[in-house]
Amino acid sequence: MKTLAFLPLLVAVATPVGAQDMPKVSATPPERISQLTVFGSDPCPRSTGDEIVICARMPENERYRLPKRFRNKPKSDQPAMAWGARSLDLEYVNRQGLPNSCNTGGSNGQTGCFQQFLAKARAERDYDRRQASPDAP
Repeated sequence: MKTLAFLPLLVAVATPVGAQDMPKVSATPPERISQLTVFGSDPCPRSTGDEIVICARMPENERYRLPKRFRNKPKSDQPAMAWGARSLDLEYVNRQGLPNSCNTGGSNGQTGCFQQFLAKARAERDYDRRQASPDAP
C-alpha cells in the first residue's frame, strides 16, 4: 500500500521539466518553393498544392548562352603556356627527392648529381672535339 502512495511522485520525476511548455508540431509540412527561369514566351508552370512557383523571365536570345558572369573574361597579360611545357615544369618541380634528382635532401640525390656531371662532361668533350676539327659537323 505504501508503494502506491509514491507512484505520483515517480511519475512527476520521470516527466522532463518544461515538457508541458513545448510547442505543438503541426501535421502539415512547410510550403515548397520552386524558383525557375523561363525564356521568351514559355509559360510559367502552375503551382500545385502547397508549392509556390517563382518565375524569372529572360529574353529568348539568352536561352543557350553562357551566364553573364562567365562571358567576356578579361585576358591575362601572360600568354598561354603549352601543356607540354607546363608538364615539363611540373615534372621538374615534382622530381625533388626522387632518384636521379640531384638535390641535397634525401638519399637519392647523389645519383642525379653524378648523371648531370657526366652529361656536362660529355657536352664539353663534344664541344672541344668540334672546335679542334673544323671539318666536323
